[in-house]
Amino acid sequence: MILHVDMDAFFAAVEQHDHPEWRGKPVIVGAPPDKRGVVSTCSYEARKFGVHSAMPSRQAYQLCPQGIFVRGRMARYKEVSDQIFAIFGRFTPLVEGLSIDEAFLDVTGVRRLFGEPEAIARQIKAQILAETGLTCSIGVAPNKLLAKLASEERKPDGLFVVPADRQACLTWLASKPLRALWGIGPKVADLLLQNNIATVRDLQSTNPDRLRNIVGPALAEHLMNVAFGRDSRVVSTEREEKSLSREHTYPEDTLDRDQLRADLRAIAEDVGRRLRKHGFWARTARLKIRYAGFRTVTRQAPFPTPVCDDFALRDAAWALLDRHLEPETPVRLIGFGVDNLTDSPLPTDDLFAAVSAPPRDRLERLSRTLDALRAKGAHL
Repeated sequence: MILHVDMDAFFAAVEQHDHPEWRGKPVIVGAPPDKRGVVSTCSYEARKFGVHSAMPSRQAYQLCPQGIFVRGRMARYKEVSDQIFAIFGRFTPLVEGLSIDEAFLDVTGVRRLFGEPEAIARQIKAQILAETGLTCSIGVAPNKLLAKLASEERKPDGLFVVPADRQACLTWLASKPLRALWGIGPKVADLLLQNNIATVRDLQSTNPDRLRNIVGPALAEHLMNVAFGRDSRVVSTEREEKSLSREHTYPEDTLDRDQLRADLRAIAEDVGRRLRKHGFWARTARLKIRYAGFRTVTRQAPFPTPVCDDFALRDAAWALLDRHLEPETPVRLIGFGVDNLTDSPLPTDDLFAAVSAPPRDRLERLSRTLDALRAKGAHL
């Protein structure tokens, strides 16, 4: 039995807890409304106005001018997250953290100690509320796919147990939108819609042979599995490296754009070498610029599919620099990194993207060849 625990509007909830005068008011964590930047998260009071994460802060202000805009405090959020994960550890050692505010817990073997999964979920919710003042939503199910869907069922401060009866479970699952299922991104959803498959119920009733003709055998098998709630993934407690980065600080602040591009290329190649050494592919590129006066900005962009070759990393670094470098502003430090690492080159959020993405095998092989040549040169 698996629990999926998801904190409710975590960053905003921490701010409301630490500032009682903000409780019940729309709190928006992210860039100020007069600056370029986006919303990181927002309270449920702000969501009523249409504000959501990743929305430009200026747009959020237009929708909710009475909103309380605050800069994020990652050190504080990490402190509260550590408290929450310590609570998880009291109930089971099998905890898989997905992010700072979200985790899977396998409670199969601890029922004799703490009761049935629903009772364990209620104890976790109570302890989190008592010790942090925050609420969470928990889904209880026989696997990770269903548990994550269940945690969304009654947000905020919710608890939902997926029906144990197989038919009742499938009926509940049939009511979900296609995009709720793991591996169905916008491209897959659009393709299915073009073939009159608009809901999970439609997917459940689709002939497997027809589905294979539409999306191919591999993706069809995955879609049938998730449509019927099948998921063999286990809760993994291994802590993998989630990001890689490197920075360069200049002895004197520079305005030399060509120098910045050259240094970024070297940094991106170093990040790529380490990616390949560890067997990772990256989903997100991240640029860091520190200007004179120690003002620091970071900007990021997703890759269409996970990458590890020097060429994609270099191009992403240069594109971010061209888009976000402030003109005539001296630079003290430049940095580049990658986040959301995976051990597979195939996308996990939209499996159909693998079909339409350009092949990168040749560029990866070339990058690995360059790794070998550099290593050989270092030993000469």
